[in-house]
Amino acid sequence: MKFGFFFPINMKEISITSKFTAFDSVSELPSDIQSLMEQAIEIRKKAYAPYSRFRVGAALLLDNGKIVLGSNQENAAYPSGLCAERVAIFSAGALYPEAKIVRMAITATSDTNPTLTPIPPCGACRQSISEYEIKQELPIQIYFMGESGSVYKSDSLKNLLPLMFDKKLL
Repeated sequence: MKFGFFFPINMKEISITSKFTAFDSVSELPSDIQSLMEQAIEIRKKAYAPYSRFRVGAALLLDNGKIVLGSNQENAAYPSGLCAERVAIFSAGALYPEAKIVRMAITATSDTNPTLTPIPPCGACRQSISEYEIKQELPIQIYFMGESGSVYKSDSLKNLLPLMFDKKLL
């Protein structure tokens, strides 16, 4: 018996690229984004992270001018906790269901290791952000950083999750 690999003749390779704007520090951000990131940094300090010791803060700017904050909330019964991004997004959805999320600032730090590179949202948070971006039909600008240092900006969640799963696929 002979084993081999079959490669379809019509097989194509596709390439998907992502583009980010990189800032060397929070001080390089426009003043309104600096303020949003500073609020994310402050709420990050209130994270409940006794297990991972990894603290995340998120600040959302809504189109009605309101700012909604979230920090990660852990639970001994993993995975019952929630990430900061989802805490903020779900709070915004509950408190301001008609508002659109315009911008999001995210910052993360570890009690045990320095976090000096930008830390993007996890996969579950990307999926949750995509739900709101699709629902509102408006891109969400996402700024993210570690404890300090560089800040990356994504113009849309589609940039972070280019092959998005949404209700149209159901």
